[in-house]
Amino acid sequence: MAVERTLSIIKPDATQRNLTGKINSYIEAAGLRIVAQKRIHLTRPQAEAFYAVHKERSFFGELVDFMISGPVVVQILEGDNAITRYREVMGATNPANAADGTIRKDFAIDVQNNSVHGSDAPETAAVETAFFFSGVEIVG
Repeated sequence: MAVERTLSIIKPDATQRNLTGKINSYIEAAGLRIVAQKRIHLTRPQAEAFYAVHKERSFFGELVDFMISGPVVVQILEGDNAITRYREVMGATNPANAADGTIRKDFAIDVQNNSVHGSDAPETAAVETAFFFSGVEIVG
């Protein structure tokens, strides 16, 4: 198996409900290590830059508004096949379709308020982790 790193964001709906510790326990139970973590409040320009890939989509404005509505916890997770493993632990984007025992099934409110974000590919993970963390902040 390949040791990978991936980005995790615990979104405003989850931080507002004080779920960071519970979500971290799901991450760690899946065999992933949290090698960097910080709580931040995204600015509009930061959120727009991070989600620029969705700029032309109809939900872009709502997504940015949501992501700046409260603090988030950004993390780098490390482990064997971390990207795939974390996506499995997160569950389907729509919590109604998520498997039992996943973060989104257990904590998400709806498709937008779905508690977490995770990178979808190695290339995306590299860009996303570099967006939030410098090398000295990653302690593996």
